[in-house]
Amino acid sequence: MNQNSNQYLAEAPIGKLMMKFSIPCIMSLLVSSLYNIVDQVFIGRGVGYLGNGATNVVFPITVIALAIALMVGDGCAAFLSICQGKRDTEGIKKGVGNAISTLVVSSVILMILFLCGREGILHTFGATENNIEYAREYFNIIAVGIPFFMFANGMNSVIRADGSPQFAMISTLVGCVINIILDPIAIFVFHWGVKGAAIATIVGQIVSACLAVYYLFHTKSFKLSKNSFAVKGAIIKRIQPLGISSFLTQLSIVIIMGVMNNVLVKYGAMSKYGADIPMTVVGIVMKVFQIVIAFVIGVAAGSQPIVGYNYGAGHFGRVKEIYKKMMIVEVGIGIIATICFEIFPLQLISLFGSESDLYNEFGILSFRIFLCTIIFCCVVKSTSVFLQSIGKPVMSMGVSLLRDFILSVPLVLILPLAFGVKGPLFSAPIADIMTFLVVVAMMRKVMKELHTTSNQKGV
Repeated sequence: MNQNSNQYLAEAPIGKLMMKFSIPCIMSLLVSSLYNIVDQVFIGRGVGYLGNGATNVVFPITVIALAIALMVGDGCAAFLSICQGKRDTEGIKKGVGNAISTLVVSSVILMILFLCGREGILHTFGATENNIEYAREYFNIIAVGIPFFMFANGMNSVIRADGSPQFAMISTLVGCVINIILDPIAIFVFHWGVKGAAIATIVGQIVSACLAVYYLFHTKSFKLSKNSFAVKGAIIKRIQPLGISSFLTQLSIVIIMGVMNNVLVKYGAMSKYGADIPMTVVGIVMKVFQIVIAFVIGVAAGSQPIVGYNYGAGHFGRVKEIYKKMMIVEVGIGIIATICFEIFPLQLISLFGSESDLYNEFGILSFRIFLCTIIFCCVVKSTSVFLQSIGKPVMSMGVSLLRDFILSVPLVLILPLAFGVKGPLFSAPIADIMTFLVVVAMMRKVMKELHTTSNQKGV
């Protein structure tokens, strides 16, 4: 095992490197997003919108699990890449081993906590009298699959950083294909409803986790030993700050969904839409939004090994160039997404089942208002990952917290006072624009620092 084989990260053309790493990463994240989308499509057509509402209520527990998995996995991946640039092989082995131990222990603990606190969790995230039974069925099975879900997602980041983005993509793709195959069988053949969709989901997750285990015996730049898995506080302290932005980004989604669901149920009940339509529709819109974010984060996270290696090796001019190219791609993604959401909202909401005119009306409003500034969100999200990649966790965390918590949560609570059930839809555009302005000022400072350091080192 020779991590110097990654020297090409400092020499090959940036555009080609970004394509090599980002495309598989995009596919991996896109497939992960499709797990929930596929369930929503089949449940919407086989059970109805109340079934989809139930999955929206349960969705936050998977986001909590993903938050912890990415904090460990993305933190380890950034640490691994920086160690590769410094040629610190021993640090890589200890980092990956500690990440694996942390994932296994934390996932089992989280599963137990979820199962013990089911009723409180469901009511916290907006379960209604109409969808609570569906939510319980879906929750019970999804919670059992949490350890496999966390291990597969956490290791996916590490596998990419080890220089195997294609394997990371395939492991996730295989799990999703299994889910897609089993979903209609479970729902329409066996008539298991939301329970069947949940079973299909965790079977796919188990397969992806098994493939991740297989990879750990076939790594490129390191070889694990029993000593690698001994948890050491010093190693954890070096890894976790690098993944804290990923954690906070996901955790903020949980908080905003909890607040959003409850606000939509409350104000929806006082409107012509009722309590269930707004919550179900916005849940679908946010999951479609996650597909766009899969492309955005895929480009940024896919570029992370390139950024981390060059930053660790002191090639700061090259780091600046990667960020510039990244932004061009992210803006392009934002433009395409905006066109789709503004012109084809009815077609998008119709994918999840044919419902009433009121349902479609609120769906169109949600897509056009909630996602109208997604281009700014693309820049914000990718910049947060970039800052994480160059070892600036405080800045990265600040960007994530500002948009997804500090601004969004108060806006969701305040805007309905003036605009009723439509008020929460304006929270995302306002938060996107304000955070974008902060990011522009922040990155001007970071780019100046990189330029100055690059000139001082003569690189």
